[in-house]
Amino acid sequence: MAVLVGASWMLDLRLLGVNRQIPLSSYRWVFPAIAIGLVVNVVTGVLLFIKAATTMGTAVPFFIKMSLVVAGAATLMPLRKYVLSGAEGEVPSNARTLAIVSVLAWTGAVTAGRLLAYVVL
Repeated sequence: MAVLVGASWMLDLRLLGVNRQIPLSSYRWVFPAIAIGLVVNVVTGVLLFIKAATTMGTAVPFFIKMSLVVAGAATLMPLRKYVLSGAEGEVPSNARTLAIVSVLAWTGAVTAGRLLAYVVL
């Protein structure tokens, strides 16, 4: 989860204006790291879900977490397209909005996942 969320946050913060001196093209490595992190989290998440499917499958924090994970992953496609296009200079407002949504979605997913461990199990 740290690789997935950490790499996503690095890109999002750059799009929001942190470290403007580093070119956006330097963040191309982020997408393979995010993909690996997402695959690892999906595989381990499915295994953990199988362990307590009846309990977790009916828990509200689980549905919140899954919704936020989907939202976070959905923001990556347009951001990937923007970063790989080679655009430099001022970041457009729609990319900034996606970066904010991404930060909120991943933060919410991590929080909901931790709450799931305390509330449900």
